[in-house]
Amino acid sequence: MFSISRIHQLIQPISRGQFDRRVSELCADRYVKRFGRWDQLVVMLYAQLSGSSSLRQVQTGFNAQRAHHYHLCTSEVQRTTLADANARRSPEIFADLARTLMAQVGGSTRRSCTQLLYLLDSSCISLKGPGFDVWTQATRTRNTQGIKLHLLLNAHSQSVHWLDMTAPNVNDCTQALQLPIEAGATYVFDKGYCDYHWWAQLHEKEALFVTRFKRNAALEVIEKLPLTEPAADDDAPPILSDERVQLAHGHSRGGRRPHPKLVLRRIELARPGRAPLVLASNDFTRSAGEIAGLYRQRWQVELYFKWIKQHLNIKRFLGRSQNAVRTQILVALIAHLLLALYRLAHGLKVSLWELLCEVRATLFQRPRAEAAAYERRRRYRQQMAGLQPRLFG
Repeated sequence: MFSISRIHQLIQPISRGQFDRRVSELCADRYVKRFGRWDQLVVMLYAQLSGSSSLRQVQTGFNAQRAHHYHLCTSEVQRTTLADANARRSPEIFADLARTLMAQVGGSTRRSCTQLLYLLDSSCISLKGPGFDVWTQATRTRNTQGIKLHLLLNAHSQSVHWLDMTAPNVNDCTQALQLPIEAGATYVFDKGYCDYHWWAQLHEKEALFVTRFKRNAALEVIEKLPLTEPAADDDAPPILSDERVQLAHGHSRGGRRPHPKLVLRRIELARPGRAPLVLASNDFTRSAGEIAGLYRQRWQVELYFKWIKQHLNIKRFLGRSQNAVRTQILVALIAHLLLALYRLAHGLKVSLWELLCEVRATLFQRPRAEAAAYERRRRYRQQMAGLQPRLFG
């Protein structure tokens, strides 16, 4: 009985017809004779899922599985061909594929939860040395030289909802203006995204947000809200104050635009041995403790950055050009989304790290065929045990 391999099962959410149509629209395979975009995608996914960290390792490992190439609609690969493809071809087709998979994961999340919670943050990947300096040195900052990832993480599915890559000298607030805003969703971000005009846009589009005020924020207290008693088993920090405030300085200053007259909620939380934590939100429905709990979940996006940097290959690159780096990061994200979709489709309760370990060890195994063979052997042993005479009554 024929059955597909584990890597084939993982790439099933990718529509080959839709992928080929997008390749034709972008003319992404122009002047390509043999190693097309689909071949590049499959080989780079293999590199991520197998943990390969060099072109020679990718070539040797992938070409050793020739029996599976036909069913994956690909063929053998040479490391020079893969290196040239990553360096010269635009990664736009993989960005489109990542957005498609994000929509699939997001659709599954919307059906399973009533309130959407998004966590926004950015992280830099250091790129220094020969090959990298050509395109990263001009945009370096005092602390970082490389590329900056901007992520919007879905807190319920632990998957990326929006991604962008910029130079490290691009301000987080500038890139946040490109973020698609959904009405009714809650966005959580740190004080690096302190832009009152962007906060006003979130409020006008009926989205909620939770963030932090800066220490020098000029505020006018409108009303002091009653404090709610925390639960007995709640380990959250005590709430010092809960106020309804308005941004001061509603007129132009120093050539800047006047701050919008936005009414916000100011929640002050005690931190032992440190200055109090001051939260800002436009949510007046949830309690102060619930808003503090939402901000605590922001740490999940930090853990996500740590996860992809530790478990996926985005720190050792197969090429040093800008196209090669962006392609490898996008394929790493695609691999993560495929793992999330695989876990949702099969109803698995294991973590993504455990699933990745299992996939990495059984990448080219055929699970259904092996399960059927095991079942045949089990039945045969039972049948033979029934035919054996009993030595003792």
